[in-house]
Amino acid sequence: MGVNGALLAVDAGNSKTDVAVLTPAGEVLGAARGGGFQPPLVGVAESVGALAEIVDRAWAAAGGTGAPAFAHVTACLSNADLPVEEQELERALYARDLSRSIRVHNDTFAILRAGLDEPRGVAVVCGAGVNCVGLTPDGRTARFPAIGKISGDWGGGGGLADEALWCAARGEDGRGEPTELARALPGHFGLETMYALIEALHLGRIPMARRHELAPVLFRVAAAGDPVAAGLVRRQAEEVVAMSSVALGRLGLLDEETPVVLGGSVLAARHPQLEEHVRELLAERAPKAVVRYVTAPPVLGSGLLALDETGAAQEAKERLRAHYAA
Repeated sequence: MGVNGALLAVDAGNSKTDVAVLTPAGEVLGAARGGGFQPPLVGVAESVGALAEIVDRAWAAAGGTGAPAFAHVTACLSNADLPVEEQELERALYARDLSRSIRVHNDTFAILRAGLDEPRGVAVVCGAGVNCVGLTPDGRTARFPAIGKISGDWGGGGGLADEALWCAARGEDGRGEPTELARALPGHFGLETMYALIEALHLGRIPMARRHELAPVLFRVAAAGDPVAAGLVRRQAEEVVAMSSVALGRLGLLDEETPVVLGGSVLAARHPQLEEHVRELLAERAPKAVVRYVTAPPVLGSGLLALDETGAAQEAKERLRAHYAA
């Protein structure tokens, strides 16, 4: 059918953006990848402009000519954490004349839908940060602001690294409990002491952004039996279960067998201790929850949401899944 009546699926995360041009029958006509989507850093206009360039490439790959025009656009975007932010981004996309039908979601909804056979369940994403959303077939949702400490968030790769640094600093100088983290964290950067690592981070010799590398170090130290590190891993599990069980309760799904989809770099790594704690605690708070780990690319979820929102047949959704499973 060519690009006439095509749909656009967007998954724009902090580090990368994937877009796909689809037919209503679930065929992928073209795709493109670009950089991260970060309106808080560069502004909405610049972020949407960069996204539009990626869309242009996908449109060309699909055989489109002229300005891109879609029957419907579903865009799952990072940093669209509040409904007011989703609305602002929707307006910015409408201003690009991509379609007369545009729906913006937080990017966690893409991971949720990618892990579900139907739009019913809860997802917890634990990557650089942490977030949780839930969805039911009748359109009800459950979500959290997920914008950091001020909204009650704890953990994610960045949060775990900060907590590990805090414990290691105090463990080294005697204010806190001794922990192997005090050697392992600086050792990751070729340094001998936490004091040296603190100085390097403070003076910019090691960019603060690199502290995200420390989450895997934390898990290794925990697996070796360090009680401080193990306590942080359990705390992360408690947060994952708290978010998912609250979301299930809000949607009235605690008493039904319901998928809880886990994704993001921290959870997808399947650290044995973290996974064991999550399953144990979830069995206590939401015993009918069924844990799933999402392995499909999130843009699949955006595409499935686009097909949901346009009333596509189940066959179309299965065709799209098959494409990303290949």
